[in-house]
Amino acid sequence: MDASGQDVKTLAHVVRDLKSYALSEGFDDLAVSDCDVSRAAPKFKSWLDKGYAGDMGYLQSRFNLRESPELLVDGVKRVITLRMNYAATRDPSMKGLEFLNNSEKGFISQYALGRDYHKVLRRQLKKVAQRLQDLVGSSQQYRVFTDSAPIMEVEFAEKSGLGWRGKHTLLINRSIGSFFFLGEIFTDLELPVDEQQEGHCGSCTRCIDVCPTGAIVAPYELDARKCISYLTIELKGVIPEKYRGAIGNRIYGCDDCQVVCPWNKYAQQTAVTDFMSRDHLDGRELVELFEWSKEEFERLTEGSAIRRIGYDRWLRNIACALGNAPTTSEVLSALHSRAEYPSEMVREHIIWAIEQHEQRKSLIE
Repeated sequence: MDASGQDVKTLAHVVRDLKSYALSEGFDDLAVSDCDVSRAAPKFKSWLDKGYAGDMGYLQSRFNLRESPELLVDGVKRVITLRMNYAATRDPSMKGLEFLNNSEKGFISQYALGRDYHKVLRRQLKKVAQRLQDLVGSSQQYRVFTDSAPIMEVEFAEKSGLGWRGKHTLLINRSIGSFFFLGEIFTDLELPVDEQQEGHCGSCTRCIDVCPTGAIVAPYELDARKCISYLTIELKGVIPEKYRGAIGNRIYGCDDCQVVCPWNKYAQQTAVTDFMSRDHLDGRELVELFEWSKEEFERLTEGSAIRRIGYDRWLRNIACALGNAPTTSEVLSALHSRAEYPSEMVREHIIWAIEQHEQRKSLIE
């Protein structure tokens, strides 16, 4: 018996059954950790104090929930973390770092090419949680999370042995790399915990070296204010001019640090059809994407994580990328066609983009 009077052997059988069920529901692995974050909380607080969170004020305002999981689920004792692979076949010109040679096309981070992962994971997590409820009875207290609440999910995943935190701060698994999502079930069951792995980054610094904006300021430390994923997704206002050139043709997120990671040579094709790349998003011409009306944007991004940035930020990002694209009549025509766009934020990026092309033309002349 454990401290709560539950049969440890029985609980071990519960975990095995739950893992088998999770695999049948599209997850790649399941592991259990305790809910102690005393090691991670001070590091996260230091990160916040440095201002690295940028405009993501919600990270600071809900810090107390991150350092105290029991405030989210009364009596929580364990965190069940599940991993789901999202790596999918995409347009060949957008694979690896090849997209850098196709600056007339818009690059979208691989995780956003399919259906919004929040919806997919939450649906499947609820099934696993219900399975757990069926196995142990209705007295269990639990709650599922899909990047939807202030929890330290990478910390829990690392503690459970699902991988280790890489120098780019993402979780890496030696069997499939890092192109996967994480979801959690908090429970008051004192389930047996899994063993944490050692890190396997060694002396490698490829993720740090490749970052276009130098956002990985030290191993395991990211300044989000410089990160292209933050600039194109989380930032609600104007993208600082000093980063616009480095953004290149990335219009939603950035995968560079993952693409160059040696462990991602083991990345496998996802079996989850919801994460398959949508043809109208992958490898599309920037001009074509920039010409979408608001109605087209909403229709073609329906069910996608991209929709959450809204139409104006979509145009802002593409205008920035068009400023880095080759100077062609099509590019210039597209930019000038929206020069009077109602949003001042969008207009600023369009004006900047036009100026980039004018400067290049003057240098040639």
